[in-house]
Amino acid sequence: MSFRFFLQPTMALITAAIDGVRDARSGKPPYAWLMAHSAEPERRAKWREGVTATARILLLGVVMDVIYQVRVFGGFRYPNEAFVLAVVLGFLPYLVLRGPFDRLARFWIRRHPNHRKDSTP
Repeated sequence: MSFRFFLQPTMALITAAIDGVRDARSGKPPYAWLMAHSAEPERRAKWREGVTATARILLLGVVMDVIYQVRVFGGFRYPNEAFVLAVVLGFLPYLVLRGPFDRLARFWIRRHPNHRKDSTP
Protein backbone atom coordinates (compact mmCIF):
# COMPACT_ATOMS: atom_id res chain seq x y z
CA MET A 1 0.00 0.00 0.00
CA SER A 2 2.99 2.33 -0.18
CA PHE A 3 1.89 3.37 -3.68
CA ARG A 4 -0.50 5.81 -1.97
CA PHE A 5 2.54 7.97 -1.19
CA PHE A 6 2.97 8.41 -4.95
CA LEU A 7 -0.62 8.23 -6.14
CA GLN A 8 -2.13 10.95 -3.95
CA PRO A 9 0.55 13.62 -4.57
CA THR A 10 0.46 12.82 -8.29
CA MET A 11 -3.31 13.29 -8.40
CA ALA A 12 -2.93 16.53 -6.40
CA LEU A 13 -0.30 17.71 -8.90
CA ILE A 14 -2.62 17.05 -11.85
CA THR A 15 -5.54 18.80 -10.16
CA ALA A 16 -3.33 21.76 -9.20
CA ALA A 17 -2.09 22.06 -12.79
CA ILE A 18 -5.62 22.10 -14.18
CA ASP A 19 -6.86 24.65 -11.63
CA GLY A 20 -3.72 26.79 -11.94
CA VAL A 21 -4.10 27.06 -15.71
CA ARG A 22 -7.80 27.84 -15.26
CA ASP A 23 -6.88 30.63 -12.81
CA ALA A 24 -4.33 32.08 -15.23
CA ARG A 25 -6.79 32.08 -18.12
CA SER A 26 -9.47 33.78 -16.04
CA GLY A 27 -7.05 36.33 -14.56
CA LYS A 28 -7.68 35.38 -10.92
CA PRO A 29 -4.95 36.10 -8.37
CA PRO A 30 -2.90 33.10 -7.18
CA TYR A 31 -4.80 30.73 -4.88
CA ALA A 32 -2.45 30.71 -1.87
CA TRP A 33 -2.12 34.50 -1.99
CA LEU A 34 -5.90 34.86 -1.83
CA MET A 35 -6.02 32.38 1.05
CA ALA A 36 -3.48 34.43 3.00
CA HIS A 37 -4.55 38.00 2.18
CA SER A 38 -8.29 38.05 1.66
CA ALA A 39 -11.15 38.77 4.03
CA GLU A 40 -12.81 35.93 5.93
CA PRO A 41 -15.80 35.27 3.62
CA GLU A 42 -13.63 35.14 0.50
CA ARG A 43 -11.02 33.01 2.30
CA ARG A 44 -13.70 30.55 3.34
CA ALA A 45 -15.02 30.38 -0.24
CA LYS A 46 -11.50 29.73 -1.57
CA TRP A 47 -10.92 27.05 1.09
CA ARG A 48 -14.15 25.36 0.01
CA GLU A 49 -13.07 25.57 -3.63
CA GLY A 50 -9.77 23.83 -2.83
CA VAL A 51 -11.42 21.12 -0.76
CA THR A 52 -14.00 20.54 -3.48
CA ALA A 53 -11.26 20.26 -6.11
CA THR A 54 -9.35 17.74 -4.02
CA ALA A 55 -12.33 15.88 -2.53
CA ARG A 56 -11.80 12.78 -4.66
CA ILE A 57 -8.11 12.75 -3.77
CA LEU A 58 -8.89 13.09 -0.06
CA LEU A 59 -11.53 10.37 -0.25
CA LEU A 60 -9.17 8.10 -2.16
CA GLY A 61 -6.53 8.62 0.53
CA VAL A 62 -8.90 7.79 3.37
CA VAL A 63 -10.17 4.67 1.57
CA MET A 64 -6.61 3.48 0.89
CA ASP A 65 -5.67 4.05 4.52
CA VAL A 66 -8.75 2.17 5.73
CA ILE A 67 -7.83 -0.78 3.50
CA TYR A 68 -4.26 -0.64 4.78
CA GLN A 69 -5.33 -0.56 8.43
CA VAL A 70 -7.80 -3.42 7.99
CA ARG A 71 -5.16 -5.57 6.32
CA VAL A 72 -2.35 -4.76 8.76
CA PHE A 73 -4.17 -4.23 12.07
CA GLY A 74 -7.28 -6.31 11.48
CA GLY A 75 -9.59 -3.30 11.78
CA PHE A 76 -9.94 0.44 11.35
CA ARG A 77 -8.18 1.61 14.52
CA TYR A 78 -6.67 4.97 13.65
CA PRO A 79 -9.20 7.25 11.93
CA ASN A 80 -7.23 10.41 12.75
CA GLU A 81 -4.18 8.99 11.04
CA ALA A 82 -6.23 8.24 7.92
CA PHE A 83 -7.53 11.81 7.80
CA VAL A 84 -4.15 13.44 8.48
CA LEU A 85 -2.41 11.34 5.83
CA ALA A 86 -5.09 12.18 3.29
CA VAL A 87 -4.70 15.90 3.96
CA VAL A 88 -0.89 15.81 4.00
CA LEU A 89 -0.62 13.72 0.83
CA GLY A 90 -3.58 15.18 -1.05
CA PHE A 91 -4.43 18.74 -0.07
CA LEU A 92 -1.04 20.20 0.90
CA PRO A 93 0.62 19.38 -2.45
CA TYR A 94 -2.39 20.92 -4.19
CA LEU A 95 -2.09 24.06 -2.08
CA VAL A 96 1.65 24.35 -2.71
CA LEU A 97 1.59 23.56 -6.45
CA ARG A 98 -1.44 25.50 -7.69
CA GLY A 99 0.37 28.85 -7.47
CA PRO A 100 3.45 27.81 -9.44
CA PHE A 101 1.28 26.28 -12.17
CA ASP A 102 -0.69 29.53 -12.26
CA ARG A 103 2.53 31.54 -12.67
CA LEU A 104 3.84 29.21 -15.39
CA ALA A 105 0.57 29.45 -17.29
CA ARG A 106 0.57 33.27 -16.99
CA PHE A 107 4.13 33.34 -18.31
CA TRP A 108 3.11 31.07 -21.21
CA ILE A 109 0.05 33.20 -22.00
CA ARG A 110 2.13 36.41 -22.02
CA ARG A 111 4.76 34.84 -24.27
CA HIS A 112 2.19 33.38 -26.69
CA PRO A 113 -0.68 35.87 -26.82
CA ASN A 114 -2.11 34.45 -30.07
CA HIS A 115 -2.12 30.87 -28.81
CA ARG A 116 -5.59 29.65 -28.02
CA LYS A 117 -6.89 26.43 -26.58
CA ASP A 118 -8.80 25.60 -29.74
CA SER A 119 -6.12 26.64 -32.27
CA THR A 120 -4.62 24.06 -34.59
CA PRO A 121 -0.92 23.98 -35.53
